[in-house]
Amino acid sequence: MLLRGSILAVTVALAGLCGSHDANAQAAFTLTSPNFKDGERLAVKNAGNNKSNPNCVGENVSPALSWANPPEGTKSFAILMFDPEGRPPGGVSHWVAYGIPVAVTGFAEGEVSGPSEKYIGGKNTVNLANYFGPCTPPGAPHHYILTLIATDLESTALQPGLTRDELLKALDGHAKGATGLVATFSKPSALSRP
Repeated sequence: MLLRGSILAVTVALAGLCGSHDANAQAAFTLTSPNFKDGERLAVKNAGNNKSNPNCVGENVSPALSWANPPEGTKSFAILMFDPEGRPPGGVSHWVAYGIPVAVTGFAEGEVSGPSEKYIGGKNTVNLANYFGPCTPPGAPHHYILTLIATDLESTALQPGLTRDELLKALDGHAKGATGLVATFSKPSALSRP
């Protein structure tokens, strides 16, 4: 019985040591979506809805996003959505947002399809301050890179209307860390009719 008690005591002590080590380790800064996994295709509803462009086949519903474990010292977040294959050679900026308060841990589906009080809108390629979904032609899918940047800037530090390049320049020296997701999309082929 004494041996059994000693083994239990040692096991509890080791578990306590291992547990305290894990508690001190910083968990990974992550960005996730319940609508798609990293590397998967966006739903058609997430595509842009500009009726004058035949490649805009969606409803412009922004996907839900959530994040966790920002680096220590984070005061605000910025998020970018960029298509490097669109409009060569410069790519297409679909969303530029920043000044997201550290208390915000995500956006619901459709929440950033229009202006929001949870972020400062920058300026994407089509001069919108909010999310604008893919308008990808048929063929090989394009890659849509969502990048979440933790910053040491107060949420009110930057003025509205910055482009992607202007924001990246303004964040130079202020990024605490970044995480991201990649989605794909291309216009679905026309459905064959019987």
